[in-house]
Amino acid sequence: MSLPTLGTLTSLPAIDRPDLLAGSVYAALRRWQHSHQVAVVEIDPALADTAALTQAYSIPLTASANCVVVAGRRGGEERVAACVVRADTRADVNNRVKRTLDVRKASFLTTDRAVAETRMEYGGITPLGLPDTWRLLVAGEATAIAVAVIGSGVRRSKLLLPGELLADLPSAEVVDGLGLG
Repeated sequence: MSLPTLGTLTSLPAIDRPDLLAGSVYAALRRWQHSHQVAVVEIDPALADTAALTQAYSIPLTASANCVVVAGRRGGEERVAACVVRADTRADVNNRVKRTLDVRKASFLTTDRAVAETRMEYGGITPLGLPDTWRLLVAGEATAIAVAVIGSGVRRSKLLLPGELLADLPSAEVVDGLGLG
């Protein structure tokens, strides 16, 4: 199977480039049966944010997926989840996420906490290699992306993979209506 390509990005097998991945992402790829379908592309770290990336590398916004981390409490127990949504939407934290986690209120993790607990760089947080205790909520729309651009755990690269594989990530839960347009 050939590696996914998109826009003006030059893709390489992700598993062959651990230098372009956060350690936890590389470890997760090594265990994942679909790692041979995941490419990595090196980018200018100043262009890691979605808007800058899509413009600089001729990528449609609808090809990018963002991963945000949220938490809420119920009965004294904290419930944390990573949410993957298509970049032209935003996670419905106040309704869909809150109901899915069964919490009174869901909020984004602070940047410092998200970076510390994922062991990834801000702007590169990805659904691969997250803590095992976290839930992974994936918007149905994200799984329909032909070639999805997601974080690699670091700002200097991105991963490319068929969007349908997002549903096959360990512990992934596909949640329709997770992203708001």
